[in-house]
Amino acid sequence: MSDYILDMRGIVKDFNGVKALDGIDLKVRAGEIVGLCGENGAGKSTLMKVLSAVYPHGTWQGQIFWEGKELKAENIRQTEEAGIVIIHQELMLVPQLSVAENIFMGNEITLPGGLMNYSAMYKRAEELMAELKMPDVNVALPVFHYGGGHQQLIEIAKAINKKAKLLILDEPTSSLTKSETAILLDIIRDLKRKNVACVMISHKLDEVAAVCDTVSVIRDGTHVGTRPMSEIDTNEIITMMVGREIKNLFPREEHPIGDVFFEARNVTCLDVNNPARKRVDNISFKLRKGEILGVAGLVGAGRTELAMAIFGCYPGQSSAELWLDGKKIDVGSPRDAVTQGICLVPEDRKRHGIVPLQGVGANITMAVLENYAKFGTIDAEAEMAQIQKSIARMRIKTAAPNLPIKGLSGGNQQKAVLSKMLLPKPKVLILDEPTRGVDVGAKYEIYKLMFELVKEGLSIIMISSELPEVLGISDRVLVIGEGQLRGDFVNQGLTQEQVLAAALGHTEELAA
Repeated sequence: MSDYILDMRGIVKDFNGVKALDGIDLKVRAGEIVGLCGENGAGKSTLMKVLSAVYPHGTWQGQIFWEGKELKAENIRQTEEAGIVIIHQELMLVPQLSVAENIFMGNEITLPGGLMNYSAMYKRAEELMAELKMPDVNVALPVFHYGGGHQQLIEIAKAINKKAKLLILDEPTSSLTKSETAILLDIIRDLKRKNVACVMISHKLDEVAAVCDTVSVIRDGTHVGTRPMSEIDTNEIITMMVGREIKNLFPREEHPIGDVFFEARNVTCLDVNNPARKRVDNISFKLRKGEILGVAGLVGAGRTELAMAIFGCYPGQSSAELWLDGKKIDVGSPRDAVTQGICLVPEDRKRHGIVPLQGVGANITMAVLENYAKFGTIDAEAEMAQIQKSIARMRIKTAAPNLPIKGLSGGNQQKAVLSKMLLPKPKVLILDEPTRGVDVGAKYEIYKLMFELVKEGLSIIMISSELPEVLGISDRVLVIGEGQLRGDFVNQGLTQEQVLAAALGHTEELAA
């Protein structure tokens, strides 16, 4: 009989012909803690969604063996009944329901006749909270009364109540304080002593090193290697994570860089749901005229929040002191930002960049529609002339300008959003994940455009999760980790390892 409680073999998962997983193997012993590491988009969460049947059997290729028998689960309930429980990065709690109701959701204890047995559920919930060293939690109170650390432990209590034999934790400490993280890591160790296995997805390699027995690294949907934690250090994990070559995708062009043109001082953003936590913690930086400033960091680092605060659209409480061309400016809304000369191409174009049912042309001119207004009506001829010019410049592939933009490919939608944000003639252009979800050809065109723009004197802030992109395009790189500025590097000889090490807080180790 196999030593492994879990044996995933040759897992392949594709989305519209693009392989997210390409023959991944993963093995876990009972009571073993396995760290699953890789860059953003490497396929870690996709692999765990295959395992937990978020993607049911039949939607992927390969085999999963659980406790020696092949598992062909068609839904999450089946994997949970087998003893495999996933805790997603975005917690699946209902804030208005009590702690006990959340723990027993879908597995309620009932009285004869179907009424819920609250006294039994409260008693068991209190036992679980005590087991997790949180006896002071009032299990009758709604979950929203408790912070992120408590909520993470409530999710674990829910998993233990389902008799989990394998617990999957997807970035479990991303929203926790250091003290909350320490408690969680102790609980993971306690679960190990009770023979509960764990797969922990985490970018925080110090935490991986602290609790994991084994580390498995995947890159671009393929399995790079599995090593005992005792035989590897965090720098070697970093090298395994980023060990791909930068290919000739980046049409880097020399361009003049002037004096400091834009400055952001003391940018701070408080978490929308937990104002005691800072998503951006007092970040200051400078941007020169004609410069491409790359902003790197891991998911949840605070990069997008930084951009939203500068653009005046952060949904929570934020503060920033902004200077443009030597003058202090006030930005309280996106309209203020655009008027002052700052434009943003957002990370999520479908939610924040386009109006899906409107035409391609209407989306392009949306930010400057008043330019075509005469006596209360729109000069359709002048507007259409600009639309045609923008479509030609960006090579946007559309059968007609009035067709709904939702019918365009991701790359063409992105080029339309870029066109929209260029029409106000910005002085500073913020690009948040400008090439996410676009094909190689569209990426190349976007890079070429960026170099054209900086040659004309525009200054660009480019946020990207793709380290090769950051290094291939940027003149200078800011590295953000856990809401703080962890590095400001001139991009000369800068490596992916150095950037990732800074993001993870391992600069000293790397230098040593």
